[in-house]
Formats: sequence, C-alpha cells, structure tokens
Amino acid sequence: MVTIKEIAKAVGVSSATVSRVLNYDPALSISPAKRQAIIETAEALNYETPRNRNKATSQTAPSLLTKLVIVHFLEPSDEIADPYYIGVRLGIETRCRDLRTEIVKVFHSDALPEAGLLSGASGVIVIGKHSDHEIAWLRQHARHLVFADFDPNDDALDSVFSDVELATMKILDALKAGGYSRIGFIGSHERLNDSVQRFAEKRCAAYIDWQRKNGTFEPDLLALADCSTGQSLRLETGYRLAHELLALAQRPDVIVTSNDNMAIGAYRAFQEAGLSIPKDIAVVSFNDIPVAQFLTPPLTTVRIHSEHIGETAVDLLLERLSGRSYGKQVRIATELIWRDSCRKPR
Repeated sequence: MVTIKEIAKAVGVSSATVSRVLNYDPALSISPAKRQAIIETAEALNYETPRNRNKATSQTAPSLLTKLVIVHFLEPSDEIADPYYIGVRLGIETRCRDLRTEIVKVFHSDALPEAGLLSGASGVIVIGKHSDHEIAWLRQHARHLVFADFDPNDDALDSVFSDVELATMKILDALKAGGYSRIGFIGSHERLNDSVQRFAEKRCAAYIDWQRKNGTFEPDLLALADCSTGQSLRLETGYRLAHELLALAQRPDVIVTSNDNMAIGAYRAFQEAGLSIPKDIAVVSFNDIPVAQFLTPPLTTVRIHSEHIGETAVDLLLERLSGRSYGKQVRIATELIWRDSCRKPR
C-alpha cells in the first residue's frame, strides 16, 4: 500500500505538501508543474485515500468496461487549479480502478480527439460543457457516451449533474429570510457553441430571475468575468470582480460567488479593504472544496458531490454495457453548508 511519504520522496517534496495537494488545497503555494507531478505520481503508484481503502474491490461484471476515455473541457493547468473538477475526475478513476478498467485522459485543446481512440474504447465520459458540434461528433464516434457535470438537454443522452439553478434559488431565499437585502453576484458569462451567451450561466441566470421576481434586480450588483476556458475558476478573477462591487456607491451586504475559488479571491479583496466578514459583508459560494472550511471565517457554500458525479457516470456506462437502451439523466442533490461567512436565517 503506497503512502504519502513514498509519494513525497518520489517527487522531492514534504509529506505535508503532498497531503495538501491531494486534499485539493488551492491556498497552497506551489508551482503548477510540481502540483501536477504530485497528482500524476499518486495516480501512477495507485495511491488510495483511507476512504477508498475501505471500499470493496469486487464489482459486478468488471470485464464489461475494459477501456474508458475521459474527455475534459478544461486544460490540465485549469483543472489543477480547481479541486471540484479534480474531484469529478478522481471519482471516475476510483470507480474504474475498482473495475480494473484502463483509462485514457484527453484534456481540452483546439482539436477534437482522435476518432479511433473513442471508437476503440468501451465507453466515453465527457466532463463539463461541450458545444453542439462537439456533442454530435462524440456521439458519432463513441460506442457509449455519458456526460458528467453537464446536461446536454437531450433525453437520448446519459448525463449526471447537480441542479445549480435550484441551489441558487434556495440560497437567495435563505439570504432574504436572514435579513439580507442587497445581494450581489460574482460569476461569469457562458461560452458555448463558439459564442458568448451573456447572463446565460445557470447560477447567474437563476440569480437574475430571482431578483426580478422579487422586484429587487439591480444590474450594478452583477460582476461577471470573461468566460474563456478556466477564467471563472481563478482566484484572481474573484479578487478583481469583488473590487468592482466594492466601488459601488452602496456596496452589497452579501455576495454570492459562483465557485469557491472566486470566493477566496473575494475574501482577499474585502480584507484588504478593511471589511470584516460577515459583519460588514457576507459571502456565500458553491462547491465546498476542502479548503472552504479552513478559511477565516469558514465559508458558507453549496456542497456539490463531485466525486459522486464521477462515480455515477461510470455506473451509467455499466448500465449501457449491460443492455440499457434508453437515455437516463441523474441529478445529484446539493447541500447548503452553513458556516461563519454568512448569517444563517432563524
């Protein structure tokens, strides 16, 4: 059984550094190359977390899924920067390791994957948003296809995702019940089908709909980033957008960010401005990455079960390989985790 100490020795870093990387701590100061080396070394040595060591390794019909291709919408450097998407991929890989399935990973690039790579695999799992053109191409060349963390809105396709629109509505209802009135939003526009779809990102669209229904919509309370690949995942984006909201004549009393990385950037902006969280300004976010509970103050955030999304995607492939002929869409429930960055309604 491989240990963290052995991984640390192989890479040439401390055990503490390996532990923080494998626990997806984005606050760790480490080069992208070194972070990637740790993750790849852990995978190569078949490192298993204590939770996974306790899981049974025998699964039903392990020979059905002999080879899997993972097609990712992010570049490797963007995925490494965001623990949520690492969680989705590791959920897939953990389940496949139990099944002794060969895995090939294809990250985002300007070109589509090699067609023979897909057709030669038992199935393909696609992580994240893809255009209609990409989806059509993938359907043409993959034997079996599952989308993880993305719903293509096609009943014939298998997908597993969480309803972030519903989660956003629940957050806003709770904030209103907690006495907050000026609710700001930090996020991004949507980029899909080779075009920018302004205000179409699901959390952003739900925020606008809720504000309009309540008669409280103020466009100035929206701070949205460029929607290029990976941009919305960066800490510095949250930092910059938070400054935009702080520059308003009347700043928000609470801000909802579309992911925890943005929230971490916003924390820094507020603290540099001498504001106390949540006394002067509150923060709520999405994803519940491991570091969220260790921020000062701990971050209130929506827990999206990324590893379960990945595991369920593999299970959907197994069902297809076992003979299921109809499309199936699975929604994984979210959970709002209340911590000290926001006042909880009574």
